[in-house]
Amino acid sequence: MITGGELPGGFISINIQITFGIILVLISLSSIAKVLDAKGILAAASLGFVIGCLGHWSWLVILLTFLISAHLATKWGWERKIKLRVNESNDGSRGWRNVISNGGIPGTVAIFAFIIQDWTLTLPLFISTVCVASADTWASEFGCLDPRVRLILSNNTVPPGTNGGFSPTGQKAAFLGSFMIGLSGFIFVWVPSEFELTTGIYWSLISIIAGWLGCQFDSLIGALFENRGWISKGGVNNAAIGFGLLFTLVFVII
Repeated sequence: MITGGELPGGFISINIQITFGIILVLISLSSIAKVLDAKGILAAASLGFVIGCLGHWSWLVILLTFLISAHLATKWGWERKIKLRVNESNDGSRGWRNVISNGGIPGTVAIFAFIIQDWTLTLPLFISTVCVASADTWASEFGCLDPRVRLILSNNTVPPGTNGGFSPTGQKAAFLGSFMIGLSGFIFVWVPSEFELTTGIYWSLISIIAGWLGCQFDSLIGALFENRGWISKGGVNNAAIGFGLLFTLVFVII
């Protein structure tokens, strides 16, 4: 359980003020560095309002951390990705579909937190969902540069970028991506709060594990359903993030 304090959220003045400030930073960064295209910026700003004002401003900082790191991961080895044809866009920017597929469930957690007026028990749930999104993104962006790709179902060698494929580099990147968000959650939320230190460490570790496992689930669903055209890439992302959410929920309930 979470002990040592409570996290206040929702429509309180500091949440609203800081949220709008972060959204302005998000819009500026996205425009200058081409992190998102026009529709992606609109979707991210709307999602940011929901997460910051209905959830907590620190949750939005965590999501912004993911967005920036995801963009840097996308740009890593960009020329080589173009040659391998594993790039998802021409300039590395992301659209509204990517924003919704990665941020839709975290946004839903923020709405749920506002409905039940509890931003404490829902905190590890939110962090876990972003951990999964980060793990999956890092695994894809770094793993596609590793030729040692195998299909999760058969362990057969497959081309980089194949749905359901995994590589040694991708597995390490998945853990590091999840770890980064778990660490940012600890720094931006747990440390400044009145929660006990052991509580912060425990839930950060749960979130990191949920992120890595969610990435494995993403590969499994991709191999089983996306390759057959039964589900879209966004659907796979949502399924994986939902898995990470349920994994963490078990520890919240018991």
